[in-house]
Amino acid sequence: MPDVAGESAVKTGRSCAGWFVLAAAIVVLDQVSKTWFNTEFRFGEVREVIPDFFNFTLLYNPGAAFSFLADAGGWQKYFFGLLAFAVSGWLGWNIIKRRFTPLMNLAASFIMGGAIGNVIDRMLHGHVIDFIQLHYYHSWYYPAFNLADSFICVGAVLMVIDSFRAQPSR
Repeated sequence: MPDVAGESAVKTGRSCAGWFVLAAAIVVLDQVSKTWFNTEFRFGEVREVIPDFFNFTLLYNPGAAFSFLADAGGWQKYFFGLLAFAVSGWLGWNIIKRRFTPLMNLAASFIMGGAIGNVIDRMLHGHVIDFIQLHYYHSWYYPAFNLADSFICVGAVLMVIDSFRAQPSR
């Protein structure tokens, strides 16, 4: 008679592995892009991509979104690192325990990959490397961001969408 518990654990592991591979791929993509911009651009350099709308630039953010706590003196990199690992751990645990829908698993993978990508920057450089800049006719600028930030935002939107979908009764 086959070991049902063992087979179930292997099957669950296989079904979850793809979500963690996706998160790892996001980390790699994020780090490769940041490394390229950090070596090919000078700090503050701006290269126009779409006139009056989209630039590449190299900026550093020691804080979080919108430079929150950027002037906090350095402790914030550990705080944001701990927060990223805590959230990623919780999301990963819920993927393993199969508590999420496939859409929520996708959202969790995006958030984990983006969060870990930014943590790597904080630990290696003391700041996050940003390089995407949106603006309107040089009069309004959205704060610079990176691929990790983009994946985190898309993941958050997917979580909201998933929350509006009909959930089965438990």
